[in-house]
Amino acid sequence: MVIRIIFDTLEVCMEKYFQKMKGGGKSPKMVSMQEVFWSFVGAFLGIAALHYTFSDRLAEADINLVIGSFGASAVLVYGAIGSPLAQPRNLVGGHLLSAVVGVFCYQLMPGHLWLAGSLAVAAAIALMHLTKTLHPPGGATALIAVIGSPQLHEIGYLYALLPVARGAIMLLIVGLIVNNIPRNRQYPKFWW
Repeated sequence: MVIRIIFDTLEVCMEKYFQKMKGGGKSPKMVSMQEVFWSFVGAFLGIAALHYTFSDRLAEADINLVIGSFGASAVLVYGAIGSPLAQPRNLVGGHLLSAVVGVFCYQLMPGHLWLAGSLAVAAAIALMHLTKTLHPPGGATALIAVIGSPQLHEIGYLYALLPVARGAIMLLIVGLIVNNIPRNRQYPKFWW
């Protein structure tokens, strides 16, 4: 009898749990062609500025200064400008804190990349939450600090300044310029 009650309760809990996965909200409307255009222009100019500025710098050390997480930041800063996750504090602070966490985790456990990488991403998310700087690409920035090349590991905490902080600031500057050209776009929504 007791086992049956436990089993029935578990069944009800599992049913409620899986009901959550159905969703229930509506898909957002498609954005205007003007929004698509300005998102394209901003992303193109932001990433181009990074590549142009960082091209051939430290090439002899085989360090790529344009990190992949900047592509994800471009989606937010130029394509979702109203999102709290795209605002300057989140963009710069999220990347910078995540880079420091990533370097720290790598240096703490250089022989256990699976553990260092997992800890880096989880700790970066927690720290971004605590500092109100949540920026999803920051998770990738932390992970890159762990799984990056030996040359990247050699520069240590310099990774947080160049390329991370410098690149995030460059994306921000392009965002400030491009996102405020059209009348119907405003960036940022807040600074702090």
